[in-house]
Parts: sequence; C-alpha cells; structure tokens
Amino acid sequence: MHRTRRARARRRAVYLLLLLPLIGTLVPPFYNRYSPTIGGMPFFYWYQLAWIPIAMICTWIVYRASRGEKR
Repeated sequence: MHRTRRARARRRAVYLLLLLPLIGTLVPPFYNRYSPTIGGMPFFYWYQLAWIPIAMICTWIVYRASRGEKR
C-alpha cells in the first residue's frame, strides 16, 4: 500500500516538471526586456530559444520516468 502511494507521489512530482517550460515561456514579466543581449540578440529572443532544450530535457525525464507505467 505504501509503495503505491509513494509511486503515485513520485509520478506527480515528475509530471510537475512539465509545468516549468510552460510557466517559463508564458509569463511575460520573466522575459519582457531587451538586455542583456548575447551577440546582439535581445534577451527576449535568446530566453525563448533557451527554453527549447530545457523543455526537451524535462519532457525526456517525464517520459523515462513514466514509460514503465503502461506495461
């Protein structure tokens, strides 16, 4: 019984990782500015582009943690 509760709690925690890219890209006060720039690229653009690999990593972690559930 305790094992299933712990497993469910762990799965929920892992699924919360999917909220990170969502919140990071959908809350404009986090990135609505021009500086700092990287190579002349405003913060707004490189911040959004930086979330692509971060979202990939979060999705991969959730996939790896949950792929044994359906078996």
